[in-house]
Amino acid sequence: MSISNYDVVTLDIETWENQMNYFSPKEAQYILEQADIENEQEKQTAAKIYGLLARDRYNKRYRFDPMVKNWIANGLELNDEEPILLKLSALEQIEYMKDTIFSLPLTSIRETDQSSARKKAAAQLKDMADKELHALHESKELLKSKYNTLEQLASKQSFDLHTLDELIDKGMGLFTTLHNAADEYLRTAAGSFYSPEQVKIIKTAVSDLTELKQQWHELLQQTAAIPHTEQNPLDELHQMIGLTTVKNRVHRLYHYLQYQKQRKEKGYHLNDERSLHMILTGNPGTGKTMLARLLAKIYHQLGLLQRDEVLEADRSQLVGGYVGQTEEKTINLVKEAVGGILFIDEAYSLKREGMSGNDFGQTAIDTLVSAMTSGEYAGTFAVILAGYPEEMRQFLRSNPGLRSRFPESNHIHLPDYSADELLEIAEKVALDNDFVISEDGKKELEKRIEKEQVDETFGNARTAKNIVMDAIFQKGAKIGGESSSHMDDFALLTAEDMKDPALTENTKDSESPLSRLDSLIGLKEVKQEMKKLASFIHIQNERRKADIPVAPIQLHTVFTGPPGTGKTTVANLYASILKDMGLLKRGHTVVCGRSDLVAEYTGQTAAKTRRKIREALGGVLFIDEAYSLAAPGRGDFGREALDTLVEEMTKHDENLVVILSGYPGPMDQLFQTNPGLQSRFKKSFYFPSFVPDELAAVTDQYVRGYGYYFENGALDYLKYVYVTMDTSGNARFAEDMAEELFQQQAFRLTENNETALDALRLLTKEDINAAFIYKQAESGDSKNENNGNKN
Repeated sequence: MSISNYDVVTLDIETWENQMNYFSPKEAQYILEQADIENEQEKQTAAKIYGLLARDRYNKRYRFDPMVKNWIANGLELNDEEPILLKLSALEQIEYMKDTIFSLPLTSIRETDQSSARKKAAAQLKDMADKELHALHESKELLKSKYNTLEQLASKQSFDLHTLDELIDKGMGLFTTLHNAADEYLRTAAGSFYSPEQVKIIKTAVSDLTELKQQWHELLQQTAAIPHTEQNPLDELHQMIGLTTVKNRVHRLYHYLQYQKQRKEKGYHLNDERSLHMILTGNPGTGKTMLARLLAKIYHQLGLLQRDEVLEADRSQLVGGYVGQTEEKTINLVKEAVGGILFIDEAYSLKREGMSGNDFGQTAIDTLVSAMTSGEYAGTFAVILAGYPEEMRQFLRSNPGLRSRFPESNHIHLPDYSADELLEIAEKVALDNDFVISEDGKKELEKRIEKEQVDETFGNARTAKNIVMDAIFQKGAKIGGESSSHMDDFALLTAEDMKDPALTENTKDSESPLSRLDSLIGLKEVKQEMKKLASFIHIQNERRKADIPVAPIQLHTVFTGPPGTGKTTVANLYASILKDMGLLKRGHTVVCGRSDLVAEYTGQTAAKTRRKIREALGGVLFIDEAYSLAAPGRGDFGREALDTLVEEMTKHDENLVVILSGYPGPMDQLFQTNPGLQSRFKKSFYFPSFVPDELAAVTDQYVRGYGYYFENGALDYLKYVYVTMDTSGNARFAEDMAEELFQQQAFRLTENNETALDALRLLTKEDINAAFIYKQAESGDSKNENNGNKN
């Protein structure tokens, strides 16, 4: 492989060398992967890229961690004359000297100590002097080998390399003196006798070394590659991934506030100061809290606020439980926020529709508005309200007094991150934790992120971070129990690490949904149609992989048939099949009826229907007796639910599958009166009633699940009984029959005082006959009751 667009890459590298803020580790890694080391020009480029990667990481962390050291070593192997690498290598040696020279504690001999304690102290001093001399000799050699580079570094960092060399020489002399004096003390000391002259030499050497150590550390404090200065908030904003529109808005705000500051300094006056209070809207993980902190820094830097601090609060910290407590809690928070920003997340939780009259959320709002506009706290703090876009709009509409304090120009919306931006955020999280993500790992990461993007509760950057941290945990849990020295085991996240552990555990031993569909009793034609649909989806997926045009896949379906024929069971399997084939992200089923969608009052049905649809996103919404939504009559809101359903189906086209279920006749009428609905449900499955043989199989399967079995001939007798009975409940009826058989068997065994193990498990013809008589009597009572109601 070779670097494509080499001229463009060269320009990028020149920009990165001179303007570190524009450096992109992701692009740099990509160039490295492309570089052909056999090509001399690309070899030099790769060396420079290693240098830029190392420099970028060092400047962020201010330490030479294993990854920085590895990049420096790799780069120098390719080009040992690359200036960036030479400078970093020299700086690494300086850091090494900081950590190793004059690093050991200095203790002296006390003449008042016992002889054994003096000997121990002398031995420790001798050992310490040996180690320090070894480090000093190493440093002396390093100074010789890298003198030219260190000299350039010294001139830029304003420290004297000559003085550094002198301190090393002086240290070598003092430690040699200390070593020899300690050795002589140990050689001549006998019992309580010791040489006072050697003790004096030791004390003098320790005193001189203490002073020298101080000079050494003061000198090396000046050698940081980039002094750690307070970062400009606009630079911090620029470093945030994505959010282009938001960045432009904040830049304009910053420049405007800077302009007003300059006007004031020149003596100009502005009657109507721009409000500092802001509304930030966006879904979770879009950066609302981070932006609030940046605004605090901007306000403080421009002298608009005394502090750059943000006090975060929610409903629980503002609203009390009794009269007077809310005002007190709110004012206390305002006092704490004075000089900075009060940030209230999910501000709409203070006052929602339907809250009781005893709720004090409105009191908190009124107290806050009062503190913002009048009295001793007005103008001393800024308020930022944050939350979901739609909820915030409704909240402000219902609170005009509050809305007027937040002009439209101070409303900033933070959009969801794109797939590429989320990948970039994830890579940054990995780098911040000393990991890089492999190419196959990135692909698996993209799949996981895509599966998580179901509705507005998706956590954006938070989700990307959680996935990476979960991958690090998975790697650690796997590698931690093994012995490994390979760098990849400690710094590389692969596709295997990125896989969803919950998904892996759930699919290890679980039966496929198509296999479970096959195991259902009856429903031959439904199974055939479902398998045909699954095959069609599979082939379209293969065509998509081969980059061949894909035929449209119709997933919204109609299930018709009498009760108890397995419609809900098959709906659950249908959702699982679609999830396994990558067409649904969650694969769950939400079962609902008319009462779950239709409200009692005008304007409430659409919201109620949307809530239920939101619950089903990423899965299947199964609407039982769907025709009840089209019930005739004025004042019925079923049609509103249907209109909302159609609207939401269009909006969430690839994230929602709807199944309408019910009796065939009424379902036909529903579609005849709603042609728009019919066009969206082109696939239909009919669930016929179970025949006696199938009902007997359902009952047999049910009883075996509880450890019962039928005696010889009993199952055939049960089939005969079903022929003579009203089995309109289908599978539900067959399971009810099994429950009754358990009751009849228990009664028979108790009457006959039987407790043998086989008897406890056996169901007989006698039990079937007794259950049949009971069910017939129950059916007769039910019919008589219905007839009585009609009369």
